[in-house]
Amino acid sequence: MINFMKNFVKEEDGAVTVDWVVLTAAVVGLGVAGVATVQGGITGLAGKVETELGTNASVVSLGTLGQSSGAAEEE
Repeated sequence: MINFMKNFVKEEDGAVTVDWVVLTAAVVGLGVAGVATVQGGITGLAGKVETELGTNASVVSLGTLGQSSGAAEEE
């Protein structure tokens, strides 16, 4: 049991894992903060673009993929 405890104290694998987890969490946190920072400006800009294009065009909401139903029927 004493040898097990000595080996456990000497091993550094766990410390390296903790370092990578903290580093990864920091990168993810910075990414989320960056998106949250620019989200309002992008939404406002999309609204301005839609206004400038007039009533014949529209800006697709964020996260929507594909074409409008009218364009899909023409193909």
